[in-house]
Parts: sequence; structure tokens; C-alpha cells
Amino acid sequence: MTAIPGNAKLGGMAAAPYWLSLALVPLAVFVAMQGGWTILLLPISTWYLFAGLDYVVGLNTKNPDLETDESQLFWYRAITLLWVPVQLCTIFGLMIYVTQTDHLNGFEQWALFAGLGILSGTIGITYAHELMHQKPKIERWMGDILMTSVLYGHFRSEHLLVHHRYVATPRDPVTARYNESFWRFFPRVLKQCLVSAFKAEKAMLARKGLPWHDKSNPFWRYWALQGGFLLLSALIAGWWGVFLFTVQAFWAVFQLELVNYVEHYGLTRKHLGDGKYEHVLPRHSWNSAHRASNWLLINLQRHSDHHYKPDRRFPLLQTYGAEEAPQLPFGYPVMTLTALSPTLWRKVMNPRVQKWREMYYPEITDWTAYRTGGHPMPR
Repeated sequence: MTAIPGNAKLGGMAAAPYWLSLALVPLAVFVAMQGGWTILLLPISTWYLFAGLDYVVGLNTKNPDLETDESQLFWYRAITLLWVPVQLCTIFGLMIYVTQTDHLNGFEQWALFAGLGILSGTIGITYAHELMHQKPKIERWMGDILMTSVLYGHFRSEHLLVHHRYVATPRDPVTARYNESFWRFFPRVLKQCLVSAFKAEKAMLARKGLPWHDKSNPFWRYWALQGGFLLLSALIAGWWGVFLFTVQAFWAVFQLELVNYVEHYGLTRKHLGDGKYEHVLPRHSWNSAHRASNWLLINLQRHSDHHYKPDRRFPLLQTYGAEEAPQLPFGYPVMTLTALSPTLWRKVMNPRVQKWREMYYPEITDWTAYRTGGHPMPR
């Protein structure tokens, strides 16, 4: 595969835009102190500010040098690690504050923690995604902490053992089917991803001759961490604290699955026969080169390259032209908002899926089996 040539510089001040996420923390503190309409500033700033910035600063089609020395990536790695204590202190610090003061009513507290969920879903889960793909154990642990802080620890198992192996095939729950609305996709993946993640870990242990309940099963870690966070919430504010923490977790997961819905909608790998599918290529993920939302999402929108080279660190991810990867018309902030309306989504995306089929697979004339999941499960 050949990405767009470029000579983007890394290191030093080049990493600074990716640290903009930290500015959302004092904003969260401000809205917790003020309450009322100011709570709307959290979702507005998290998503729609960056959508506006995308319009102003445009696309970034330059690619970094893949031979960049690891030492030049320090400040890129640092923000993902620093976010872990920042997120936990923000969630539990604000929980202590709002439940021990009386200036926010119950609805305002719910709205505040829903807004925090958008923050932990947009930034925290995105950073967790980066960390879980890395080899150092400390980074994987940090990823687990972030995912369990939104009660979705099994996402790592599902993502690494199922999604990346089977993306764009009938076995991947997270690949949104053609014409499937987000409102059908969301409850489906909540159930199927948990089941597929547990089965994948159980199968790995079975190949080693171990039972599912062996201590090496990471589900024990997920459950312990999630239970610890719920216990801490209860110690802070009783059942109300547990409720607020769960509200935050729900909206974080909602945000995650909105993004998952966008990333592979309608895309399928070619079935080669007998349960075999072509290898994953950049064409099997929607790509977006929108600059500002890639600052917020640490290049997650260069998703075509991420699936092509899953262990590549985010500052090194490449972008591709339309001849090699399908392009989203806007960045994720606008596309996820569009996904909330099935009619609007199909109007925007279905013609693009049709064009994708004609461009990459002109030899396929009947897409029925791809659309309905009628092909055999991949081996």
C-alpha cells in the first residue's frame, strides 16, 4: 500500500495540538461550579468546537516519516499516560464536590455526569484504544484502567481478539451492516461484544489447556477494577454516587459505539470461498484527514492505516487518498451527529458505499450475501 507522500515533522511543539484535550478539564470544573446552562459547554466544546475548527483549519494530508526515532514520540505518548490520573481525578473529584454541596439539583448533577461521559468517551476511550495496542505492560494496564472506569473493560478483549481479526466480515459485531441504523446497531453490539469477548478469551485459554476461570483470564482484572470504581463511588455518595458513575459510563460507551458505527459502516472484505476472506486493507475502514478532530482523537480518524498496521503509534499513522481508502465527507464530530438520524445517515453514506463497491469490487454483481451476512463465518 502507498500512503500520501509527505514530510510531516514530529517531536517538540508538533505534539502540542494533541494536548488540547487537557483544556476540557478546567472547563468541566467550571461548569460543575456554575451549573445551569453552562453544563452544555461540555458536549459543545468536546465535539462541536472541534467540528468548527475542522472547517477553519481544513485537512492534513501530510504523513510522518515511519523511520522517526522513538525518542521523538515522547510528548505524544505522555499525553495518553497522563490522561489516566487526570480523568479519574476529574470524575471522582467532581463527584465529591457536587454531592457535598447543594448548588446543583439532581437533574443538573445527572447532566454534568452525562457531559463527563462524553469527555471520558471521546478522549478517555480513544486514549485507552491507543494504549491497549502497545506492547509495554504499563500502557496496556493504563488502557484497562480507562476502559474499566467506564464499565467496559471487556472492550480490550473484543477489540484485539475479535474486531481486528474479523473486521468487515460476518463474525465482527462492530462492523455496522449496510442500511443498519445506529439505533439497531447500539443494543446489538452491547450484547454481542460482551459475549464475543468472553468467548475469545475462553478459547485462548482452552488452547493452552486451561479453564475459563483461570487467573490469567483478563476478565478477572476487568471485574475487579470495575467493582473497585463502583465501590469508590458508593463510599463517596452512596447509591447516588453509583448512579452518577453509571451515567458517566453509559454516555462514554454510547460515544464509543457511535464512533464504531461510523468507522466501518457498509464495508466488507471479499469472500474468497470456503470461509476465507481477503486480508484487511485500507479500503476496509473509512478514512478522514480532518485536522482538528484528529487532534482531539489522536489520529483515530486515520483509521484505514490503523487497521492496516494496528500496532503503529498514533503520531505515525498515515493517511490515504481516495484511490486506496474511502473518505468520510466530514470528521467524526459531524458524522456521529449525522448517525443519530437514520434517514440523514443513509442519504449521506449509502451512495458512498455504492461507489466504494463499484470502485474496489467491480467483479461482484450480487451483494445480497454481503448485505445480509449470508457468507460463512471466517475460519
